[in-house]
Amino acid sequence: MEKPSRKAIIKFSIITVIYILWIIWNGGLLWLLGLPIIFDIYITKKVHWNFWMKKGVEKQTKSVEWIDAIIFAVVVASLLRTFLFEAYVIPTSSMEKSLLVGDYLFVSKVTYGPRKPITPISVPFVHNTMPFTAKTPSYSEAWQRPYKRMAGLRKIKNNDVVVFNFPEGDTVCLENQAPSYYQLVRDAGRKTIWNYYTIGHRPIDKCENYIKRCVGIHGDSLQIIDGQLYVNGKPQEEVGHKQFRHTIITDGTQLNPKMLQKLGISKEDIAQGYIEPGHYNIPMDDELAKHFATFKFIKSITKDNAGTRYEPRVFPHNKNFRWNEDNYGPIWIPEAGKTIELTVENLPLYQRIIDVYENNTLEVRDSNIYINGSLATNYTFKMDYYWMMGDNRHNSLDSRYWGFVPEDHIVGSASMIWFSSDKDKPFPQNIRWRRLFNFIN
Repeated sequence: MEKPSRKAIIKFSIITVIYILWIIWNGGLLWLLGLPIIFDIYITKKVHWNFWMKKGVEKQTKSVEWIDAIIFAVVVASLLRTFLFEAYVIPTSSMEKSLLVGDYLFVSKVTYGPRKPITPISVPFVHNTMPFTAKTPSYSEAWQRPYKRMAGLRKIKNNDVVVFNFPEGDTVCLENQAPSYYQLVRDAGRKTIWNYYTIGHRPIDKCENYIKRCVGIHGDSLQIIDGQLYVNGKPQEEVGHKQFRHTIITDGTQLNPKMLQKLGISKEDIAQGYIEPGHYNIPMDDELAKHFATFKFIKSITKDNAGTRYEPRVFPHNKNFRWNEDNYGPIWIPEAGKTIELTVENLPLYQRIIDVYENNTLEVRDSNIYINGSLATNYTFKMDYYWMMGDNRHNSLDSRYWGFVPEDHIVGSASMIWFSSDKDKPFPQNIRWRRLFNFIN
């Protein structure tokens, strides 16, 4: 064996220290088996690790150099995406006006601690389906690992903007993936949906990514009264830019679409908001609503309110909980280690947690609840849960519609907008320069 150079020893020392620190963070001692490989790569050089390159040849062919560069880039980018941060684009208006359609974000995995891959066998940089097809999965479920999260900088706090896997995304209609499969079943019946669609299953980390504001953490109690959210009996802290639908009545004057766009209202909202001449229903925040009220041709502008009507689509989809998007709760968010009294009456709130998220067998027989075959009068939660809501309160399918978000579904914290593009404008006017490199709060 040739004596290693001073440069090789320095490289080996630096890489070894970084690798050991990563093992400590990762908590997997089996990764110590990688140390002999690092030692051989830099010191002994007995194994030809770059098997795609010709050994002992200084000048490689262009194709081999490209293969080497691509492999290195894929490995590094995959590690960064898994353990540090991931890029994400806002696809819908559920967080407007805090986050806009076309905002490109960095999602920090480090803030809450990166989640180790649950489905390790997957195509790099592809989330759940192969490009140009909705039916071909980009992963294999042959190897599934239990949920485990590495240490993070802090825990989730109230009002954080969080990216997470859609809790009802474990089952999808492959021909129509946007709606919740479970909502389609509630609307049309399981038999109809299974006859009409191809049904697919997805593991936790391959469910669609959603982004919302975490308005309640485990242990909190929430209630919405006339659109105002209360957390533990107190009004929600004023964060972001919440907006609600407002009904606008004019003296017959038509609202100018160009004026509305200048005020930050999208073409989509303008088109959907027109009801009839002089009658509109448009989402806006309180500040913009006050501005509209100053226009002489506005006869009235009122914030929408669902009142006391029962909305079957809101969670827990049970007529005994006669709630809607504007008047909801009170509801308690489960916390790991906490025990609740379990009754047939409150079971609809926690049924999916017990049965699906925490993998128990749940049955109700003769008004009695059985968990894993045993009569149950109480239940102790295994995980922490969160309550997510969009800032665009009347245009957001969130926890009000599908319930709690388990801790194992958390992806990361939305940290910064690195680019923003307005789909309603041509290039280069579409670039929202003022939003570039803004931190998210």
